[in-house]
Amino acid sequence: MSNIKSSSVGTVDSAQIEKSAIKKIMIRLVPFVALMFFINYMDRVAIGFAGPNGLNSDLSLTAAQFGMASGIFFIAYILLEVPNNVLLNKFGARRWLSRIMVSWGIVSMLFTWVQNYEQLVALRFLLGVAEAGFFPGAIFFLSVWVPSRHRAKILATFYVAQPLTTVFGAPIASMLINAHGLFGLEGWRVMFLGVSIPAILVGIAAFFYLTDKPADAKWLTKEEAEWLTRELEREDAAKGNKGVHPRVRDAFTNGRVWALGLVYFGLVYGFYALAFFLPTIISGFEKVIGAPLTVLDRGLLTAVPYLPAAAALLLWSHYVHKKGIAIWHVALPAAIGAISVPLALYAGSPTATIAVITVTASCIFAAFPVFWSIPARFLSGVTAAAGIALIGSIGNFAGFVASFVTGFLKDTTGGYEVAMFVVGGAMMMSAITLVILDRQKISSSFAEKIVSPETEG
Repeated sequence: MSNIKSSSVGTVDSAQIEKSAIKKIMIRLVPFVALMFFINYMDRVAIGFAGPNGLNSDLSLTAAQFGMASGIFFIAYILLEVPNNVLLNKFGARRWLSRIMVSWGIVSMLFTWVQNYEQLVALRFLLGVAEAGFFPGAIFFLSVWVPSRHRAKILATFYVAQPLTTVFGAPIASMLINAHGLFGLEGWRVMFLGVSIPAILVGIAAFFYLTDKPADAKWLTKEEAEWLTRELEREDAAKGNKGVHPRVRDAFTNGRVWALGLVYFGLVYGFYALAFFLPTIISGFEKVIGAPLTVLDRGLLTAVPYLPAAAALLLWSHYVHKKGIAIWHVALPAAIGAISVPLALYAGSPTATIAVITVTASCIFAAFPVFWSIPARFLSGVTAAAGIALIGSIGNFAGFVASFVTGFLKDTTGGYEVAMFVVGGAMMMSAITLVILDRQKISSSFAEKIVSPETEG
């Protein structure tokens, strides 16, 4: 716990100032950024809900074409992620995150009127252009507000929006799809219209609501703002960057950044394979049970794995926050998830299949926020912005690969068996890479600042 005090703080206990400052950030900033993430992810995966509910049949899409349309988003996203985060660092999160959100809301709305495969692919690419930089920007923004010992907890609270997007988003998407005929539109078109409007409205609100840094926050006391600023400056100095001006290119020459990008690639591969194709897999349950499923039934079944996943994310992050971050806190969930993915193929019933998929989803989400607390521990300034974006770019390339390869293997083999073994292999790669990082101790800062529980106190 820091004992740093300024003359303006006087005799006020720094522990109380710390507690008060973090509480205000948890209440004032994190829920709003989490809401932005909720809307972001909903717009990104809306195609997964639309596919089996009219989009595929109306546009005559094969599984490979659906996979390509789902995945092309990530090509634009990864190309523009680093430049966007550098610009966010330059212009401030308030302006840049607001601009990104309004942009993707407008593009998302255009899906309402898509007429063919070519238009679908073009719009998914443009959606990637519009959304590029949001997620790493949000991670960077929250990371520069709190000291490292609070980062896992803060990011877990933010990250829980992602599984909850499916818990609440799947039924919402289903209800919008059931509004077939509204405005003379097919149900899946109504859904695209419905999920795009909140992005525009909340994006405008973000411009007026967010604050770029503690020193500018009128909702913090002078003592709280000073404590946060001093503590964050102390951590930056401890990273060994004192006297060195952070540069964008430093992120591209840092071995840890590339290694963590590979880890993130495997985690994201598993995540998006489930996100885009789980609704389609659930539609296949109709043949097993011999009865049709309504759109709402499919939506609710899709949401089932994600509620336990949200709980696992919060509980695991709480445990890590208490014990201190260690490599196995990411590697173990990745390994269990890798094994559970192909096991779902042999579950034998829809209930058992959903249960195994729940284990996979819980492992993926438990690993994510702990993983994202790592980069800001050894990067600072514009290097941190670029490094976090580069890791995100490498990982999000898996969004394209997973979508296309899963669809291609489904068309080629007639089932999802081979595709799910590939998913498991990608996640196991993440676990193995982390173990290698730990054993080789690629950098003393990685070994000492990340693995040691003492750094959390």
